[in-house]
Amino acid sequence: MPWVRSYGRSDGTPVRGHSRWAAGARRERMIFALFALAVVGLGNGNVSAGSGTSPRPQSTVRYPVRFDDVPVLRVQKPQPTVSYPIRFPAPEGHR
Repeated sequence: MPWVRSYGRSDGTPVRGHSRWAAGARRERMIFALFALAVVGLGNGNVSAGSGTSPRPQSTVRYPVRFDDVPVLRVQKPQPTVSYPIRFPAPEGHR
């Protein structure tokens, strides 16, 4: 859209600066709008195959996930290394 600078007409009338559609731009815009409406109209059709409902994907995951190739590791619980209680000094003022 070109910008027309301010100018004075031949009869002395001042014309402010303004934007103006280029030659043929209105026709091109109308063709584009009709094309866009046709695409939206045809794209939102109510097309269905078979029963009329679209199929939903089914989950193939089973929980808990187990890996057959990985051996199961047995973790031992930690055992205390001393049989007597360890007494830590109490902080000052907490006796």
